[in-house]
Amino acid sequence: MHIVEEKVVSSIGKGLMVLVGITTTDTEDDIAKLSKKLLSLRVFEDLSEPPQTATKWYGKPWAKSIVDIQGEILSVSQFTLYGTVKKGTKPDFHRAAKGHHAAELYNKLLEQLRAGLGQEKVKDGEFGAMMDVALVNDGPVTIVWDTQDSSL
Repeated sequence: MHIVEEKVVSSIGKGLMVLVGITTTDTEDDIAKLSKKLLSLRVFEDLSEPPQTATKWYGKPWAKSIVDIQGEILSVSQFTLYGTVKKGTKPDFHRAAKGHHAAELYNKLLEQLRAGLGQEKVKDGEFGAMMDVALVNDGPVTIVWDTQDSSL
């Protein structure tokens, strides 16, 4: 759930909350890679399969994508993901893309996700706004992926 100026701006049912950080070196190719990965990543269970008793999961885990379950995506622009704290006591955000460049790539991501999942299935907040974001982390499953880091 995104809350801006004490108003709920967007919320979703079952799906993915994606914290999106854009760096100064990110390109449209990175955005295309990210949207393709998000739409095809199998992180949801297949409830038509018997439960996995060893793990106590319902159904078969890691079997379905967001497209398969017709879930929703809540995208949150998050420049602080590229903050570093190597020096001093204040975070440094020099790696995070600034204003226009970040907004342009972020909006491209939203367009591509909406093209793959459906306009009404992809929600976001207000780019650059101070927000309260609430999350129910099912599993919990949290995955970090940097499109430019080949080791991930």
